[in-house]
Amino acid sequence: MAQVERETIGAPAVPRGRIHPLGQMSRSLVSKFVLLLLVFIAVPIILYAEFRQADADKRTLLLQSVRVQGRLIAESLRPLLDREGTSTLPALNEAIKPFAAPPAGIKVLYRPAGESGLDSFYFVASEPPVPAATLTAERDRLKERGVLGKLSQSCQGQLSMALRDRKSSGEEELLTSITPITTEAGCWAIITTHTAREMLGTAIDQPYWKTIEVRVAAVIYLAMAIFTIGLFFSIWRGLMRFRELAHGIGAGQGGQAGFAAQNQVPELASVAEEFDRMTLALRDSAESIRRAAEDNAHAFKTPIAIMRQSLEPVKRLVPDDNPRGRRALDVIEESVDRLDHLVSSARRLDQTTAELLDPPREEIDLSRLFARMLDAYAGSIASRGVHLERDIDPSIIIRAGEDLIETVVENVIDNAIEVAPRGTAVTVALKRVSGVAVLAVCDRGPGVPPEDLDRIFERYVSLRGPSNGEAPEAAGEAGGELANGAADEASGPIGPHLGIGLWIVQRNLQAIGGNIRAENRPGGGLAVVMGLPLVNPDKVRHAKRR
Repeated sequence: MAQVERETIGAPAVPRGRIHPLGQMSRSLVSKFVLLLLVFIAVPIILYAEFRQADADKRTLLLQSVRVQGRLIAESLRPLLDREGTSTLPALNEAIKPFAAPPAGIKVLYRPAGESGLDSFYFVASEPPVPAATLTAERDRLKERGVLGKLSQSCQGQLSMALRDRKSSGEEELLTSITPITTEAGCWAIITTHTAREMLGTAIDQPYWKTIEVRVAAVIYLAMAIFTIGLFFSIWRGLMRFRELAHGIGAGQGGQAGFAAQNQVPELASVAEEFDRMTLALRDSAESIRRAAEDNAHAFKTPIAIMRQSLEPVKRLVPDDNPRGRRALDVIEESVDRLDHLVSSARRLDQTTAELLDPPREEIDLSRLFARMLDAYAGSIASRGVHLERDIDPSIIIRAGEDLIETVVENVIDNAIEVAPRGTAVTVALKRVSGVAVLAVCDRGPGVPPEDLDRIFERYVSLRGPSNGEAPEAAGEAGGELANGAADEASGPIGPHLGIGLWIVQRNLQAIGGNIRAENRPGGGLAVVMGLPLVNPDKVRHAKRR
């Protein structure tokens, strides 16, 4: 049995006629969503790089402007510092006041001549005025940042900088330039400052992403991205729910409520109403086909039964020594039997069509149903000299019609028993594989030519080989349905095998979302493998563990 499982139990057959993967991907809502995400990621990266470069250019121009401003202020104070020296210290605050127009500010550092070291610098003036403790703390920060180290080396040139500092009031200010002046009294350093508000929108002395305009733009962009992605996801969720709703109604899980009653997406209301009309039309059509099949079968069966009964007295009237009369009666009786068989087959075809349009849906314990049907086959199998091997997993629940499933199982098992040689086994297995109920029926008959494996599921095609150990020659002489399709034309739809059994099996399985395939077994024989969707596989597995 393990060998049978390895040969037959596998993934369900892949549906044919599907769209090419690339074409399907280009039309997919998920692929468009991924593309939208890539756009949302790429656009800010590109814009950030461009805007950061623009900010760098803006910052360069701004620093050049404040550096020129600092140089002009220093040159304006140079005559006073050269002439007065240290005697100007008391009046220095008044001297720099005209140059410190808000929001700009000026501070003066001084190191006496002959002094050295970083601690020899100290602030001597500030406009606007700043407490002495604040100036001392600011001098320490300049020392830590290395600014005073550069001044102490030469006290020459101009230091263009952009250092952020925080006032005692909590407001940020920028030290934008330091212009040193050397006199006989010592080294003077004229420091120009600007409030951070004046430099608003630039990344001076901070990462560009910390600027106000970038943060505001990021918030707006993020809000727009969240809204767009949310809208996209809402559409996707609505479509997925609509798909689940359609699947539930198609699987008989929606009760009497239709699409319109259960739909929650207003934009899909008209679509839901159209689906309801289509579903109702299909159900009405299926019911009409069922009634017509029953009425037609009854209408034909009655005269056929009358003809069969009427033949009995005629057979008694024709003597045995009248060969032509007896042969004519045999031909009529055989034709009546064939006509009766055709009426039954036509009824089955119509019922199959109706079930494809509106299949019956109820929860069925396939394990119990299958086991019960196999028990009923015990006598028939034993009379043919064939034994049955079974392997059935318990509690396999599907949603279908019991009559529909019985038709499927009967057709497949009957075929296997008929072609199985005496002394061999017909092996059946019902397994739960990856959320699918897989039913396999295997025999050791003649099998099917590989090129005809798909044809056996076509209507009016039968490739029936030798049955029950019969020699191939005898089978051919007996008029069985020939291999390679020759029987289609020879015996037609009124031959010994109509060739609709497996076609009905395939259509019934398609009606409930299943599939079927056939494959030749190693060592001879045919395996027919059917896949049927389970009802809530997780729930079934949990129940099995309990």
